[in-house]
Amino acid sequence: MTSHVKNTLVTTAAIAGALAATTLFNTTTVKADTTSSAPLTTTTSATKDTAIASAQAKVNSASAAVVSAQAAYGSASTAAFDAAAKTAAASASAAATSAATSSAVANAQAAADSAATAKSTADANLAKAQSNAAATSRAKSMTSAAVVSAQSAVASASAKASDADSAVASAEAGQTVTANLMKSDDPTQASAAQQYFATKTAIVKLLPSGQVQITIPLTSGLKYLKEVSYNGVDATFTKTGDDSANITFTADPATSYTLAMTMDITSVMPFMPIMHEKALLDIDTTIFNGLLAAKSAADAALTSAQAALSTAETNAATVAQVASKAASAATAAATVASDAAVAATSAATNLTSAQAANSTAQAALTSAQAAQSAAEAVLAAAKANLDSANAALTSAQAELKSAQNIVVVTPASSTAFSASSTASSAGSAASAATATSNVASSASTTTVTSAVVATPATTKKATSSSPASSTTAKALPQTGNENQSALVALGLAILTLGIYPMMKRKHA
Repeated sequence: MTSHVKNTLVTTAAIAGALAATTLFNTTTVKADTTSSAPLTTTTSATKDTAIASAQAKVNSASAAVVSAQAAYGSASTAAFDAAAKTAAASASAAATSAATSSAVANAQAAADSAATAKSTADANLAKAQSNAAATSRAKSMTSAAVVSAQSAVASASAKASDADSAVASAEAGQTVTANLMKSDDPTQASAAQQYFATKTAIVKLLPSGQVQITIPLTSGLKYLKEVSYNGVDATFTKTGDDSANITFTADPATSYTLAMTMDITSVMPFMPIMHEKALLDIDTTIFNGLLAAKSAADAALTSAQAALSTAETNAATVAQVASKAASAATAAATVASDAAVAATSAATNLTSAQAANSTAQAALTSAQAAQSAAEAVLAAAKANLDSANAALTSAQAELKSAQNIVVVTPASSTAFSASSTASSAGSAASAATATSNVASSASTTTVTSAVVATPATTKKATSSSPASSTTAKALPQTGNENQSALVALGLAILTLGIYPMMKRKHA
């Protein structure tokens, strides 16, 4: 229990004792204050006793209300003091937290801004890298398609060159074609020499020079056919038998050839002269014409296609390498962007935490301030209640004084007894007032407002209307004074309990 509360309780006890003692002392004797400013009335003793009892009950109730209000005020004052202390502590904590977190918030904000900037840059780099990767991937696809196209062109050129090579090879190996000997002056009539070329064929070979080598098989008549020439150039005879041979000559490809022949049949017909005849060899060798050119063109086309394929493959390889690097760059940029996003999220979280710590401290301060305001409101209400109780006590004491000042008409013989009783009551009241003053002085260091206790002034007892001597003295206790003696003892005990702790604390 704090010293503040102890002081409050001590003061309350002292005041309560004083109030009880004072009240009870004031009500033991019926008296009238002829010097008071309160109005004086005349009535019977029973009526006055009833008024005094009623006023005394109000005083007692008001005194109890003051004591209760005094205790409530002390409790509210302690609560307000504690709330103010908690507010001060919360304020200091909030200030310390704000000082500690302000730097953390600033650093977290800077880190969050930096991380956000890094993320933005990483995202931009990622977009650029992905665009570059997509472009190089398209280029790779195009060059791959170009390679495929070049490969197709090479395949086609190679096929054509192969066909040309085959045609040339076949022509160079020699082909058997139809051949007829016709009269030179009448190509529709067979020549007399046709009988010696019974196969009516010829073997044609393509020469590297582009000319053709024509071989006509002579099946018989070798003994008669002495010479064969073309354009003044003698043909070559290669015997294949006693009376057969292959006659070969070289010429440009054509559809027919005029051959000069010398026939000598004098061995069988001496009278016949040696004949010099011309025969038309009907043979088409133009089928070999252009084979070499076609082969050359096909070979050139193949070479060109192969060169294009090589170029396409080189380009494709280069673009593929670039595409691979671009894809790697995009992957790396994605990793950087992901890391930047994680860092930005972490920085934002740290910033939120720092701000939350500051907000928590501020919320605690606000709560403490609200609690202090509530405690101060309770204290204000307790103070108002105490003031109201003090006012009620003052009013009740005034009513009691007014009741005590009622003048009761009595025989003259009771005057001395009344004056004696009044003096005794006044002495007791003075003692109680002195004790109350000492208690209030001792408790002046507390913050609790003491109840206002009004001690009636010493009054003069009016002449009683009842008979004098012992009859009047015995009649007074019947108004309740016998029970009031016990209350006086209780009030003095409470007063002692209130004064003793203060004296003990004073001598401590």
